[in-house]
Amino acid sequence: MNLSNFGLTETIKSDFEALKNRDNLILGRVALEHKRMYRVWTEHGEILCEVSGKFSFETINREDYPAVGDWVVLKPRLDEGKGTIYSILPRKSKFSRKAAGQTAEEQIVATNIDTVFLVNSLNEDLNLRRIERYLLLTWESGANPVIILSKADLCDDLSEKMAEVEAIAFGSVPIIPISSETMHGFEKLQPFLQPGQTIALLGSSGVGKSTLTNRLLGEEKQLVQKIREADDKGRHTTTHRELIMLQNGSILIDTPGMRELQLWESSEGLTETFSEIVELAEKCRFRDCQHKDEPGCAVIKAIDEGLLDVERLISYNKLQKELAYIERKTDKRAQSEEKKHWKNINKQMKHKRNVY
Repeated sequence: MNLSNFGLTETIKSDFEALKNRDNLILGRVALEHKRMYRVWTEHGEILCEVSGKFSFETINREDYPAVGDWVVLKPRLDEGKGTIYSILPRKSKFSRKAAGQTAEEQIVATNIDTVFLVNSLNEDLNLRRIERYLLLTWESGANPVIILSKADLCDDLSEKMAEVEAIAFGSVPIIPISSETMHGFEKLQPFLQPGQTIALLGSSGVGKSTLTNRLLGEEKQLVQKIREADDKGRHTTTHRELIMLQNGSILIDTPGMRELQLWESSEGLTETFSEIVELAEKCRFRDCQHKDEPGCAVIKAIDEGLLDVERLISYNKLQKELAYIERKTDKRAQSEEKKHWKNINKQMKHKRNVY
């Protein structure tokens, strides 16, 4: 297997070459993760790996473990088809969200992505607020977003829906309506599907990600379930994240549908996603303007003049509060995890002293 086909770059090569003690170690890319076991693409083929004991002991947080898309350094046992992961190379991009539940914990969806296809279905009401969240997290990840509007053949008011989405993308994000039935719009995806490029498919359950994957593959690799006749919605099919190589050398990461999309440390993404509000806020009379009833508020003036949708401001304020809450929770969690980590180390040292 040629690692260049898997997205290997000169930067990744340099990071690997800079490592000390590289004897018997090789590079690989995580193609699939399942309960802390990893299928890794290497120059020797696909190898089933686990992390080393030292790696596991020194890891504090869940996000420090390998994720789909990661480049890892491993020692292979080729006769067994297995290997041991010793470290992760620096990530050039990382799409994360807050893990489900009350704890402030990061869940990495995929790493080292070049482009994110944000797939949304046109045969049901478009959720513009959800698209805003996806855009926010994509900008924060370091990848470039492309909004895919699927099932265009089932949409009677495509122009109207396109206008709604364009109103929150502001021309900076490509918006491509497609139909997997008629193949309409697929030619516009080709510029993003270049050899060595990694594209993640993200979206809610049933929006057509697996069908899109099948069409790009030219085969029925992914299980696809038909639309429910009762409400015209698709069914959830993908159950795990996985790297998939296309015939032209580009790489897809198909992901399970996300029932909830909570933010994770996305302050820069917020600025990109709501750039028009940020620009207007700079014209407010007061630097700490809350855009409520302050005199000289440029944001409220734009709403009154019909230049800004009030729903955008409501969404912006809501996401700001959510990020502030996550930041407070994360600080407390970080302190707790650090304390627990050093407590474990002290316990180990005490045990060694007692033994010797």
